[in-house]
Amino acid sequence: MRRCYLVCYDVRHPRRLRRVHKLMKAYGEAWQYSVFYCTLKGIDRVRLENELRETMNLKEDQVLIIDLGSNEDAARQSAAILGPSLPEADSGTVVV
Repeated sequence: MRRCYLVCYDVRHPRRLRRVHKLMKAYGEAWQYSVFYCTLKGIDRVRLENELRETMNLKEDQVLIIDLGSNEDAARQSAAILGPSLPEADSGTVVV
C-alpha cells in the first residue's frame, strides 16, 4: 500500500545539497526547493531513508519526513501553497 509523505531537508554543504535534491527528484515531486511530496510503498520509503543516510551528513544536515496518510487526494488538499510555483525543470534552474 502506498502512503503520501512530505519530505523536507536542510543540507549545509552545496555538493551534498545537489546530491540530495537529485535523489529526491527520483522519489517525488518538488513543492519547494527543499520540500518534496512523495507517494511511496513501504519498501521505497526504506530505500529513500537509506539513500538519504548515505548521502547526507547527519551530524550537520537534517531531514524531516511527515506521513500524510494513504489518501493521495486528501494529502494534496491538506496543503495550502501561497505564492508562485517552482519553475519547470527544463527552465535552466540550477540548485546550488
